[in-house]
Amino acid sequence: MTTSTPPASPSSSPSPDQRLVTEFLDYLQVECGLSANTRLAYGRDLRGLLASLAEQGAALASLQPTHLEGYLRWARKSRLAASSVARSIAAIRMFCRWLVLQRVLDRDVSQHVDSPRKWHRLPTVLDDASVRLLLDAARSNPRLGPRDYAMLALLYAAGVRASELTGLDVNDVNFSLGILRVLGKGSKERIVPAAQESLDAVNHYLAALRPALAARSAQHTDRLFLSVRGKPLCRADVYDLVRKYVRQAALRGHVSPHTLRHCFATQMLTHGADLRSVQEMLGHADISTTQIYTHVDSSRLKAIHKKFHPRA
Repeated sequence: MTTSTPPASPSSSPSPDQRLVTEFLDYLQVECGLSANTRLAYGRDLRGLLASLAEQGAALASLQPTHLEGYLRWARKSRLAASSVARSIAAIRMFCRWLVLQRVLDRDVSQHVDSPRKWHRLPTVLDDASVRLLLDAARSNPRLGPRDYAMLALLYAAGVRASELTGLDVNDVNFSLGILRVLGKGSKERIVPAAQESLDAVNHYLAALRPALAARSAQHTDRLFLSVRGKPLCRADVYDLVRKYVRQAALRGHVSPHTLRHCFATQMLTHGADLRSVQEMLGHADISTTQIYTHVDSSRLKAIHKKFHPRA
């Protein structure tokens, strides 16, 4: 979340409230094991809260529910998405509970603050022909085709997140069993099966390109996917890579690495996989997150409607 307040100069020391936010983010990493992306988002949210408190002439030690209501009014005026506001409230609630533990506050002033209702938008999915165009565009790259094709193939065939893909080590791929060992959100490990075509692509990349990429860096790494300089790729690199091949394949609409994850889940459910199994493969903590994919396959719903409705 961004605010209109100017950034602090390098010479200025952090305020007591800023130090509390920093200590809280360290707590999220050490004690709670939250991912770096989640901590970055929470940090933005809490800096927005501090900016709002400064405008209201308040500080964390004197925090009241009315101050949080003022922050929510600011968020609505800034036209933040309901999902962003809901995440901000989740961050603030966790922060307030931590402030009580640290005896900065004597009570949790956030417990009666309501989250806005979120729209549950159906995820965008690609048809088989579009996925094939995207994969073929990556495979045709004369320099990095083996790597890029293997990355896109795993996104589609295993449904992993972009951060999970870049977090894979070479030894996390078990070719004999056809599975990946994935480290997901909250450092939770899970085993995910992968299609043989994607495993063949990874095997080809390991033989044909990765040794040359690894040789370009003096520092050894076990990460599976490397940059042209031999460094481990990051989450943003995967997004850039997908956008690049979406343009080359002339696909319409917004397509991201998460789109391929949506495609994986939809295909699994369309072909008869049970919801609990798909939940486990995706690494969803709550099955309600997985249930949204049961509404995506319109052709399946039409077939059911035609079969059972008397007027269909």
